[in-house]
Amino acid sequence: MSRLPILMYHNICESENETNNLTISVQKLEEQFQYLKDNNYQTYHFEELAKMKSIPKRSIVLTFDDVTENQLTYAVPLLDKFNLKASFFIPFSYIGKTDLWNESSEVLGNKIMTIEQLKKLNRDRIELGYHSYEHKKYSLLSDLEIEKDFMKCEEVIKVNDLKIYSALAYPYGNYPKKGSGKEHFKQIVAVNKIKFGLKIGNRPNRFPFKDNYEIKRIDIKGHDSLMTFRLKIKFGKLKLF
Repeated sequence: MSRLPILMYHNICESENETNNLTISVQKLEEQFQYLKDNNYQTYHFEELAKMKSIPKRSIVLTFDDVTENQLTYAVPLLDKFNLKASFFIPFSYIGKTDLWNESSEVLGNKIMTIEQLKKLNRDRIELGYHSYEHKKYSLLSDLEIEKDFMKCEEVIKVNDLKIYSALAYPYGNYPKKGSGKEHFKQIVAVNKIKFGLKIGNRPNRFPFKDNYEIKRIDIKGHDSLMTFRLKIKFGKLKLF
């Protein structure tokens, strides 16, 4: 089995002074992408991984939650520049609005891409996936509420003829994690034809995945130095971070 780090990003800003846990500067993002290119990392979409039984040694997956316009402004050109692929996860209820689910003033107010902007993205470069409909914690929802959430996602996809791959990034990395509730949740996800479910976990995965509905992502924060970034790719989140 091979190691596969999956990185999790959110917002991108222009100035280092605007960075926080969920926001990285475009300068740092470029520095990180430059490192991946210089060290011959190969990026993949989940649709590609679904067809693979093994991966090259230096493989990595880049993910961006929330499809904010700042990702379109800053991340997309850098992905093109460094010839990297990434998966972007959509909170469908908020398309064309702002990140109204955020309670923290330091991240509130980011615009979400419109349908037109999403449809113009280069599909060879960017894979679109699910980030629920209302960006609520699955552990706080009933089975019926989760089913309705999936149905609303599918309605938006159908009405707007969006091409969405069946990978789901759990909002807040949250899902029922104990006993029968955990297994029941996975059954609901499977019934809704989701092939990959992403939590946080902050460790590299082993590929092929042990459990397709408990895939770990490594949280990349705005204050991470390049050395921290390099260590996270190798080990995940360490106590010193």
